[in-house]
Amino acid sequence: MYLDHFGLNQPPFKITPNTGFFFAGGKRGAILDALLYTIIHGEGIVKVTGEIGSGKTMLCRMLESMLPGNVEAIYLANPSLNRDEIFHAIGAELNLATEGKRAGEILRLIQDDLIERHASGKQVVLLVEEAQAMPLDTLEEIRLLSNLETAHHKLLQIVLFGQPELDENLSLPRMRPFRERIAHGFKVPPLDRKDIPEYLMFRMRAAGYHGPDTFSAGAIKLIVSASKGITRRINVLADKALLAAFSENIHSILPRHVKAAIGDSEFSAPVSALPLRRIGFAFALVGIGMLLGVGWQHLAGAPRNADALAQVAATKPALASVPPILPAQQDKPVAALAQPDRQETPAASLLQQRLAATRKWLADTEDAQYTVQLMLSNTDAAPQMERILDEISRNMGLQQIYVYPARIMAKREFAITFGSFPSRDQALASIGKLPAGYLANRPTLRTIKGIRDEIAKQPR
Repeated sequence: MYLDHFGLNQPPFKITPNTGFFFAGGKRGAILDALLYTIIHGEGIVKVTGEIGSGKTMLCRMLESMLPGNVEAIYLANPSLNRDEIFHAIGAELNLATEGKRAGEILRLIQDDLIERHASGKQVVLLVEEAQAMPLDTLEEIRLLSNLETAHHKLLQIVLFGQPELDENLSLPRMRPFRERIAHGFKVPPLDRKDIPEYLMFRMRAAGYHGPDTFSAGAIKLIVSASKGITRRINVLADKALLAAFSENIHSILPRHVKAAIGDSEFSAPVSALPLRRIGFAFALVGIGMLLGVGWQHLAGAPRNADALAQVAATKPALASVPPILPAQQDKPVAALAQPDRQETPAASLLQQRLAATRKWLADTEDAQYTVQLMLSNTDAAPQMERILDEISRNMGLQQIYVYPARIMAKREFAITFGSFPSRDQALASIGKLPAGYLANRPTLRTIKGIRDEIAKQPR
């Protein structure tokens, strides 16, 4: 909307990783150089930790893009795989035929393949995102993979990207063998106060801006204070501030524009500072959140239990009573929407429909069936999920789309999967038929049993 106004050729502050916007300041460039060195020199397991939104995924994408031609990166985007699924996922990334094989057999296939690649001068690095959400048993399987080596070289390099909770998990006594395998650990710090003005203008220049510095000193001071140096927060505030300046038809970002952006951002103000009209929502919490909580409990229960299924069916009238999202509720978390008026009964939303369909699907589908995980939504905001599902509906329909609540450490998300397939080969074949845009998310194979196990481990 504001691109022409500021002479930009693309949005400068999108929160999705774009390697063209990689900022080498704030120690990011030094960390990237160190990661490249450790991988090229075969130094085993490497750990990268940082707060949510600090730029770990951008580092991962940059690392992958800068690896030399003899180093092949394989990517593990789904942190919640169990012990059985982890080897299947890595085998699939290596294009190995793992159908019907046990974990031990797949491990031998992986080792043979890595030896063959090493003999031809190739290296392989496994990049694992959201590693803090991995079950400890799965992390132990990752450690076993690090044991694959020749007399002089590791056959598989492993880089774990995770939030600070990863360090907490690895500090447990049972994880001592894993800790001792970590060759290097890097922390991605928040941007320092002096880095933020440079970061803002770097992103503007990378997007095509050619004018003078557009963020005033007062605006930058507010961004520094509200963002705490977290790059994702900086991006959100800067984007909203640009829009505010555009609406006034001026080209300088002033403190009032950032104040408006802060007021419109969910990470900004404490509850005590909210206007009374917004506090009303806080006192009327969990209308939809309670319903999804019920859905979670039913999903987490034994899917073949007749009493549990009867209870699931009994929740359908309540699901149908949730009102549409009003403009004032846009992008609020599911748990923060007001309790619906019981007298209103509009049609269930796309999210509610797919949650109900997923409960039935999990109850009726055999453990050995496969499904394709399209994405983790990284949000529990109902309006954003509606937009995601609406896009999927236009691209491929929703008949075989399933959605279930997932929990990555303390953060609630949604997992979106596609289809039910009797064999691994059929599931793999289906990935090639997906619309091209979904392949960028690196779809992952899941078993129904694996999903049930994941759900059963979540807190009620």
